[in-house]
Amino acid sequence: MLFHSKNHGEAFGFSLSFNQPKFCPTAIWNFNGITFADQSVVGQYPAAIFVNTNNTIYVANPESNAIVIWQEGSINPTKIIHGDFAGSSFLFVTSNGDIYIDDSYYNHQVQKWSAETNTFVTVMNVDSSCWGLFVDMNDTLYCSMLDHHQVVKRSLNDPLIISNRVAAGTGIEGSASNQLGGPRGIFVDINFDLYVADWHNYRVQLFQSGESNGITVAGITSLNPTIILHQPTGVILDAEKYLFIVDQNNHRIVGSGLNGFRCLVGCYGEGSQSNQLNHPTSLNFDRYGNMFVTDYANHRIQKFQYVEESCDKDKNEIPDGFRIQLFNS
Repeated sequence: MLFHSKNHGEAFGFSLSFNQPKFCPTAIWNFNGITFADQSVVGQYPAAIFVNTNNTIYVANPESNAIVIWQEGSINPTKIIHGDFAGSSFLFVTSNGDIYIDDSYYNHQVQKWSAETNTFVTVMNVDSSCWGLFVDMNDTLYCSMLDHHQVVKRSLNDPLIISNRVAAGTGIEGSASNQLGGPRGIFVDINFDLYVADWHNYRVQLFQSGESNGITVAGITSLNPTIILHQPTGVILDAEKYLFIVDQNNHRIVGSGLNGFRCLVGCYGEGSQSNQLNHPTSLNFDRYGNMFVTDYANHRIQKFQYVEESCDKDKNEIPDGFRIQLFNS
């Protein structure tokens, strides 16, 4: 569900590095996106984006092996960090400014760029690309291993970088409750529950802390199915733990609600127009509720403006030019 007030970026009193806005039930976004960055800046097939609580935007440019950074309000990049990583699929930024970036396609590792030393160091060894990275409140690093159908994790406080443990999946592709099929984006909430965009299985799985069997929370096999997903690649939660999903092969972003799921942006089919997406991969919010999407096959980053007036309690009508699409099947 898309919920709550204008207290953007605040989540449960913890110092999170990412934004979990609160939205009202009628929250909508301008369906015409603004191209925040194009191929000349982010390269071909950008997949990784992160927006921190200071509204600093980080994008991995897979062509130039660089992390491109914009401070809040900047139209042009304010910093570019070059590294020896290659083909990076995902990144995550912690509250102290450290950047964790996937470097596993060729080099089988996750690297950390230290904000203190301005240097890279290897923090995890993996044998599959990390199509999802996350650092939870206990400084545990998670990697979603697409090719090995598993999510692994390790404590960043453990000096042994080979100390990976299984967080979800058996390592064998399947659709049973304890299995995954090409997992992509991941999200860990403050209860250390793990959400996984289970790409090949067309579903989003919830693995509650300490449990090896997942619960399908979105997709045709969910307990109360309200949406059909086609290879989802990203999942994030808002401050009220409602779901926002990157429904990649349906070329849209959807969100859950009291009346089921609804399409939020990219609701007009595959394409390159301002109201369309082409195989979107990941999603982040800024502190004002605006939505940033990696529009993978269009080689661009799209920004969809949050329509604050849609949550005005004195208004009963959605502003002209906007619409909501409900999907109950």
